[in-house]
Amino acid sequence: MVNESEQIHVPERFQRLAPYLVGRARRGIVGSSRYAVTLRDRVRQAAADPERRPVLIVGEPGLEKDDVAALIHFGSTTRRRLMVQLDGALLRGDGAELFGSVSSDGAGSLLDDIGDGSLLINKLDRVDPALLPALLTLARRGDWCAPGTGSTPRRFGGRLFFTTETALPSFDRCCSLIRVPPLRVRRQDLGEWLRYLLRLRSRELAWTVPPIVGEEVIRRLQIRDFPGNVRELEGLVDRALRQVPVPSLPAAERNPPLQLPEEVFWQTPRPQRLRFDLWRWKPPLRQWMRSPRLWNSLLFGLVSWVFVLVNLWLWLGPQDRDHNGGLNMFWAWWWPLILLGYPLVGRLWCSFCPFMVWGEIVQRLARALGWQPASWPRGNTDAWAAPALAAGFAAILLWEELADLENSAWLSSALLLLITAGAVIGSLLFEKRFWCRYLCPVGGMNGLFAKLSILELRAQQGTCSGSCSTYACFKGGPADGEGLATAGCPLGTHPAHLDDNRNCVLCLTCAQACPHRSVQLSLRPPAADLQREMAPPDGEAGLILVLAGGVCLKFWDRLLGGLPLAPDSLQAGPLLPRLAFAVLALALPSALALLALRIGSWLTPPERAARRLRLGLYGLLPLLWAQLLARHLPVGMAEAGRLLPVSFQQPLPSWSADHHVIAFCQSLVLLLGVGGSLVLLRRLLLNSRAALWWGSAAALALGAGGRWLVAG
Repeated sequence: MVNESEQIHVPERFQRLAPYLVGRARRGIVGSSRYAVTLRDRVRQAAADPERRPVLIVGEPGLEKDDVAALIHFGSTTRRRLMVQLDGALLRGDGAELFGSVSSDGAGSLLDDIGDGSLLINKLDRVDPALLPALLTLARRGDWCAPGTGSTPRRFGGRLFFTTETALPSFDRCCSLIRVPPLRVRRQDLGEWLRYLLRLRSRELAWTVPPIVGEEVIRRLQIRDFPGNVRELEGLVDRALRQVPVPSLPAAERNPPLQLPEEVFWQTPRPQRLRFDLWRWKPPLRQWMRSPRLWNSLLFGLVSWVFVLVNLWLWLGPQDRDHNGGLNMFWAWWWPLILLGYPLVGRLWCSFCPFMVWGEIVQRLARALGWQPASWPRGNTDAWAAPALAAGFAAILLWEELADLENSAWLSSALLLLITAGAVIGSLLFEKRFWCRYLCPVGGMNGLFAKLSILELRAQQGTCSGSCSTYACFKGGPADGEGLATAGCPLGTHPAHLDDNRNCVLCLTCAQACPHRSVQLSLRPPAADLQREMAPPDGEAGLILVLAGGVCLKFWDRLLGGLPLAPDSLQAGPLLPRLAFAVLALALPSALALLALRIGSWLTPPERAARRLRLGLYGLLPLLWAQLLARHLPVGMAEAGRLLPVSFQQPLPSWSADHHVIAFCQSLVLLLGVGGSLVLLRRLLLNSRAALWWGSAAALALGAGGRWLVAG
């Protein structure tokens, strides 16, 4: 029969321990890498230890070291005993929480209450230094006494666990040491961690069929270091699931399961230095720029109909550039202006591009008639889209040169209408701007050179993850406070996920949808997107080579005109030799790149050589921009000022630059491009002196060659 004192003592004991009890381990050791297998073996050994020696668990923040301790306790023969967890950073210097107070002489202490259970002290490295000697004695001999009493030491019959983020040599010597490896050395386990966390979170959301994540997304995430480890990964998965629409079909009808796109997995942003927020400087500018009335009037009231009129002009008017103002606008105005705009406003042209305006118009009409475009194909779309885009641009360059599009109004219009047809078909097949993001040749060029821009649109990731639960800027939604009703980002990206300007068309849809003013429009140093650790799409380097080949194609006669069988002109004569020499000129930069890759593979491992070559191509991007601009400056500076007399065929005011002025401007632009590439190559190839030397030599040689090729 239990006496009255025992009836009181037992509830009081559990009442004191209740806030600190650990009920179970949250999860096992996830992963199949050698690091995960070793950690799993160490946990089993510690759980089977008959002496129940103290365990010190060391690892970085966010690795759930307390869960490792729980796995050991609940995997041991004493799993039915209590396990208590304390935060070492909150313990007093005299350890009264553990050992009891002076007045009680240790009676009713937590160590007494734990008995032969387990005690876990988290954050041992943050414990008050005055308490460490007592904890060290407890770990070495199992002895303890109430602080300041001088009483006879008592014996702790339970087991001790400590977790720490930094090494503590004095505890290492008296404890079984278990090191938990960080996620950055267990990249092989990342896919299993993602799938496990998705299953776990899906059950909480009542999704009986969890979403899946593609291998390409996993490979891109494996590049990251995850300084927050598992805790950061959990936050990543939670945000990803909150950004996708709630499945509308029952689980049994969802076949295949929902696949999460890469865009919902936010990248850890690089440190943003030297940024100047234009909207914080001039708040009214933000309100004006995000106005739907402004954008609707510009896109659907002006741009769409100007595009129609220009094409009618090209089809029905005179067919040469000296008599057709539409052709003058296309070649003497649009090309030089869009190239001049890249370093200043990036991909701004895409925000009011007439190709996609008509794509959106057709998409809205189709929706009104009951047509529902499909969701974007998931997986690594860039793997096939980037080469297709580069091949499309190469075909356009060949057509432009062989058919002399610069002097053919109806063929220039046919090119514009062909790109528009791609935008319309893409809008009918897929939601939003699939064509814009993946397949548009002009959009691909814009996205590439937008990385040089001094302007960027980004969101504050802390605000988005801490304050936002709707993610309307990404997936669309109704009005919410200051946020307006939108369909979400037309390119399917979240502004907090962007790590470069490639997938931002500056349409400001995110700024319209955001109720928290998280989106910022900022000035920054040029080419801030291009860094050593960047991970661009594999096929984007091909577009760089195609654009460089376009310069060679324009001046093919200076490069290949002396070869046998070379035609007199690419615009007249039998098609086969003209096409052969055009393809040869277009392929020259690719051939040089392959030669450089082969030489680099002899000197270094092939993967490293390919990586350095890719970085070198991006380092030459300012020079490529300069060569393209210098190639289009003669037409722009000589003919743009003649738009009025050409259009109306009347002696109206006109302006045309002298050829000496044009040559000077070309030389100045090329000099700027060479200087920009030298600076950028130093940033990208600083880890390899040899690669930096060869890259710098290539920039100087290509700059000089470009001056001879473009400016004569």
